[in-house]
Amino acid sequence: MKFTRKQLKFAKRITVIAFLCLGSLFSCAPIAWMLSSSFKNNPEIFAWPPKFITANFSLDSYVSILTDSEKLRFFINSYFVAGTVTLLTLLVAILASYAFSRYSFRGKRIINVIIISVQAVPPITLLIPYFGLVVSLHMYNSYRGLILTYMIFTLPYAIIMMTGYFNTLSPNLDEAAKVDGCSSFRALWQILVPLSIPGITSVGIYTFMIAWNEYLFALTLTQSINMRTVPIGIQLLMGQHSYNWSEMMAMSVLGSIPVILLFVVFQRFFIGGMTAGAIKD
Repeated sequence: MKFTRKQLKFAKRITVIAFLCLGSLFSCAPIAWMLSSSFKNNPEIFAWPPKFITANFSLDSYVSILTDSEKLRFFINSYFVAGTVTLLTLLVAILASYAFSRYSFRGKRIINVIIISVQAVPPITLLIPYFGLVVSLHMYNSYRGLILTYMIFTLPYAIIMMTGYFNTLSPNLDEAAKVDGCSSFRALWQILVPLSIPGITSVGIYTFMIAWNEYLFALTLTQSINMRTVPIGIQLLMGQHSYNWSEMMAMSVLGSIPVILLFVVFQRFFIGGMTAGAIKD
């Protein structure tokens, strides 16, 4: 039996949709279980057969977290560190990317190679050197130590991405602005930056995610409970003899909300602003 081209195309589309649905189900199942477990107690989480909806639905885990000043401190630290890292990274990346995109100078290629090479180094191999450096600079157990350390890992990617985005914007924009009396600095912030909002947004979200989710350096470079971030706070809920699973799940849910909101709020920039930098010669 021969199938027509239209039938084969339809069957292929159905197959692709089926695989996408299975992939989505596989990806979303752990998230759904995390959310469900945050409303249960420990025995219900490990009950067999497992149930997504429990008869003893409770918000006690969320109340316990949101009314505990020590646990709220974890969120404050994460918001401050991730927000500061994002702003400083974008500021430095925009300036550096503009220079790489618009100017030729000695050592430009070597610096580019160094920036790319930093991305290839596994962070775990730099843990001990960074620890010694932070301690020697008297920045151990401080916001400065965390922020500067995170920027070492976020800046290379940000510079690479922003340089590529600025390269898509015609130099004619700069020249037209200079003809109207703008300096290079003013042309950057008044012309190029507004046109680069999609690229800046994507880099900002990525940077925020890296700083928000980072665990290893936050654990190593901080000591007091008042300096711990959300990933460390989740780990601290693991007791010596038992784990408070429901609170761990609740804190994980609360820790996921900022990143989800960023995507929901700013996703329009990824779609509507893709051609913001294009001009017609």
